[in-house]
Amino acid sequence: MNLSQITKTLVSEIKLTEVQAKIFLHVVINGQMNTSKIANDLKLTLDDATQNSKKLVELGGFIDMPNDEFEAMHPRFTAVNMYRKMCEREQKEFKKNLNVDNIGVALEVSYDDARTKYNK
Repeated sequence: MNLSQITKTLVSEIKLTEVQAKIFLHVVINGQMNTSKIANDLKLTLDDATQNSKKLVELGGFIDMPNDEFEAMHPRFTAVNMYRKMCEREQKEFKKNLNVDNIGVALEVSYDDARTKYNK
């Protein structure tokens, strides 16, 4: 699963916006960061980066940290958590979704690499 496929799955299965999906992937792959870095890296306005990052906290994608910092939990957990929350919002039955499970599998090495000093 490449980043384009992951983005499409985040949008279609979890109902993130394109911007939310890109922010989520950026933080998962690169590690904890603040909204100004997110905005700069992804060529977004600071307001867009802030609003979408805060929305990702509500959607179960990010951990809210002080000073407008955001971090993702392990992608295997986070992808399923966001999917569960989407099912609750849309009053759908929550059941196993292989596409969502594959997001976590595809991202876990990048997630671990960004957070392990030995891989830098």
